[in-house]
Amino acid sequence: MPPTRSELYNVGVEVIGHPMRLGQSQQFRLSQQMKLAPRIIQAMEILQLPTLALVERIDQELQSNPVLELKGPVTEESEEQVDQEYPADRGERDLVVDDRNDHQEDFQRLAEFTAEFGPDVTGGELAPRPRRAAGERDRKMDAMANTPARDESLNEHLLEQWAFIEVQDDLKSAGQKLINEIDDDGYLRTSLEQVAADGDPPMLLDSLRRALPLVQALDPVGVGARDLRECLLLQLAAEAQAGQDVSLETELVSRFLRDIEMNRLPQIAQRTHRSIEDIKAALKNISHLSPRPGSLVAERSAPVIHPDALVDLDDDGDVVITMTDGQTPRLGITRGYQRMARDRATEREARQYLQKHVRSAQWLISAIQQRRETVRRVVVEVFRIQKEFLLQGREALRPLPMAEIAKAVGVHVATVSRAVAGKYVQTPRGIFPLRMFFSGGTTNAEGQDVAWDAVKAKLLEIVEVEDKAHPFNDDRLAAELEKRGLKIARRTVAKYRGLLNIPPARKRKQF
Repeated sequence: MPPTRSELYNVGVEVIGHPMRLGQSQQFRLSQQMKLAPRIIQAMEILQLPTLALVERIDQELQSNPVLELKGPVTEESEEQVDQEYPADRGERDLVVDDRNDHQEDFQRLAEFTAEFGPDVTGGELAPRPRRAAGERDRKMDAMANTPARDESLNEHLLEQWAFIEVQDDLKSAGQKLINEIDDDGYLRTSLEQVAADGDPPMLLDSLRRALPLVQALDPVGVGARDLRECLLLQLAAEAQAGQDVSLETELVSRFLRDIEMNRLPQIAQRTHRSIEDIKAALKNISHLSPRPGSLVAERSAPVIHPDALVDLDDDGDVVITMTDGQTPRLGITRGYQRMARDRATEREARQYLQKHVRSAQWLISAIQQRRETVRRVVVEVFRIQKEFLLQGREALRPLPMAEIAKAVGVHVATVSRAVAGKYVQTPRGIFPLRMFFSGGTTNAEGQDVAWDAVKAKLLEIVEVEDKAHPFNDDRLAAELEKRGLKIARRTVAKYRGLLNIPPARKRKQF
């Protein structure tokens, strides 16, 4: 149901006084402010949530709203009917901070809110709520148990290990302080002197120096390093301790890290008195080390991607869209509570409490349905235009601005942006973020539109088949693209080469 004008706008008259003037005067100024109603804000938030985040949001609502229940197919009443029975604006006002008053009215409304819903909303004793049926409680508990757990952070992972390290108290505190300074990549980028000075109270520098090797011995290997060289050396030391011969790798990292970055293999071979083949073998081993050990923890707990839609072609070559709703619990409103909310025999305070929660539940159910329908319509329009991607891959992608889809679907561009945020589609060519199918582009020699992702795909193809002993520089890459019908400036080639993490020619050269 589209928002009413009264939901979107707040029109008021301000009375402005001028106390600094000798005479008193008043001016009336008519102003119009755009103020989104809570239901509109909720609908926008729900639309933007990825599938797993939506499941978590539903779990939170199941815990906080006593009238919500899990169902099979959702068979709730129409939105119009609920709006008539439980009008949203009855007794509700926006809490707005106004610098021109002393906020007494706002505090009074907050007190009324606490009185209506119980002190539990402000941290006091739990307010009594209607009792649940045992079956409904079990269904909610099942939904909560099936909600994915929050991912463990690197800091939590390290502190959990550190809790079992038996050391003196000063080293225990120093190690905990160092762990709290380690960033998500696993590096300690703050100097020990600064860590000591920032302690409350300040710590002994000697304690930090003695605690650092203990912290660097934690999992993942390489954590707590001050720079890339130390990070790689910590990992090589662990391999040496395990019995592997990594003497050449250790020498290369210790002495020739800059030369490795610049791909100066002949110079390295000459200075180490080793063959280029030995150097290449050692570099291959080094490439298996992690330059960002902290990210390994995030990778271990990375959530599985759940596509919001399945996109395929049928036997006739037509696009088939199937929405995946299995992950999202179906919600309804408990009929007993609905009857109590309507029954005038119900105690007034309880009836108001139930009416507010029924209204909130209905808004949530409506927002979830609207999210599903909006995402479905966007996916349908996207693959009406990007159908060739299903047949040929990225090279067939067309330029597609969000404004084009917004016009086709009949919504604002911002709505399309929210609808694609964090959403994925499963295609015969793999699972892709929905946002990937929106991009600008250029034209080929035949005057056809080509998306920038298609240009990137061709660039990757050229680099894959180039002579590795004589790799193409950016000018040559631009020339190769032009042979394939794409006239792209050299600086644009360099830009997209960088976005694709393709090194420059001198670093791609193989010896």
